[in-house]
Amino acid sequence: MSARIGIVTFPGSLDDRDAARAVYLGGAEPVRLWHDDAQISGVDGVWLPGGFSYGDYLRCGAIARFSQVMDTVKAAADAGMPVIGVCNGFQVLCESHLLPGALVRNAHLRYRNAPTRLRVETERTAWTRAFEPGTEVVFPAKHGEGRYVADEAVLDELEDSGRVVFRYADNPNGSMRDIAGVCSEAGNVVGLMPHPEHAVEALTGPSTDGLGIVASVLSHLSEGAVR
Repeated sequence: MSARIGIVTFPGSLDDRDAARAVYLGGAEPVRLWHDDAQISGVDGVWLPGGFSYGDYLRCGAIARFSQVMDTVKAAADAGMPVIGVCNGFQVLCESHLLPGALVRNAHLRYRNAPTRLRVETERTAWTRAFEPGTEVVFPAKHGEGRYVADEAVLDELEDSGRVVFRYADNPNGSMRDIAGVCSEAGNVVGLMPHPEHAVEALTGPSTDGLGIVASVLSHLSEGAVR
């Protein structure tokens, strides 16, 4: 039976359908989840998509963290379920304290929308094990609040523990230490700003590197009992 990846839709999400298509093209079954869902039973992983949840009021992701579905997502993540947050989803993960740090306004104070080169720093996560460390991938970036920040002690801990997952080759937003994505201590929760779900088909490009994200989680899940 194929793995089932739940895609959460918040009010204001706009990349949920793209995430579902990426999951489908990658060989898994996408399952639609709603922000008010009290349960997420029947899924093997969760994808928090990009967009503007709750209009980005207060701060990006600050209201979404209180959605009913996030209580269950946090519990599932704590129990080891693979969870990925992309762009706004990354912001939600940081606001929910599933990942450290924060995403703030781009240093140049402009919205960035362009293909972006990233270096995969580690394969030791549920979402990157199909990549070789040092591999360069190209995912589109489209954000105005994508600059990753944390205090120096947190940054040092992330570096020392191998929890920097993606690093910008050409930093588009001023993120500290060129960080584009990080993971939890267990490696099952990953957040990144650029969009792998927009890099899954040669026709729309700019690459098909994003399929490696789905391949990675399928490989991770195959080592356990997928439902």
